[in-house]
Amino acid sequence: MSQTPGTLLAALRVEPPLVQCITNYVAMNIAANVLLAAGASPAMVSDAEEAGEFARIAGALTVNIGTLSAPFVEGMHAAIDGAKQAGRPWVFDPVACQATTLRRRVSAELVARGPTIIRGNASEILSLAGESSQGQGVDGRDDVAVSEEAARRLARESGAVVAVTGPEDYVTDGTRSAHIGGGSPWMPLNTALGCALT
Repeated sequence: MSQTPGTLLAALRVEPPLVQCITNYVAMNIAANVLLAAGASPAMVSDAEEAGEFARIAGALTVNIGTLSAPFVEGMHAAIDGAKQAGRPWVFDPVACQATTLRRRVSAELVARGPTIIRGNASEILSLAGESSQGQGVDGRDDVAVSEEAARRLARESGAVVAVTGPEDYVTDGTRSAHIGGGSPWMPLNTALGCALT
């Protein structure tokens, strides 16, 4: 028997999960508030000295490359190590992964680490799958529908569930897929809401 989103949300609120977020400076506060509103307990722990240890006690990990720096990348790898050791899921948000050489390199490294879920806009997913995109910076300029085959291929190659978000989301594990309505035209007009969605 499948559960409805309402029953899943109610279950989450009975035992609020601790979610470790390595995210960009712009998104930290918004992501924390979205997690709190959903019923989870956010923790913005990114320093390599504690990120791996913390990931072993957290229920899940999110990794967002919005504001890349060498210390952030080191913390990301430490946290992923900890999450994998503890069997915890982790979500990768490849913010503007197509924009620079550094972002392309770090994104490839992180995809190779086996995320549970990859969540990005169509331009980011196209880029991760090795295709050209219209994206500039964080702006997703490609339609979700254009990225569906790339998302399926990326899911099969990475082993991750791939979520392409936009006006209508597309989610696939490489074999099965679903379209999910409910996107808002206000989201692209507000800073960090895509990051909070991750």
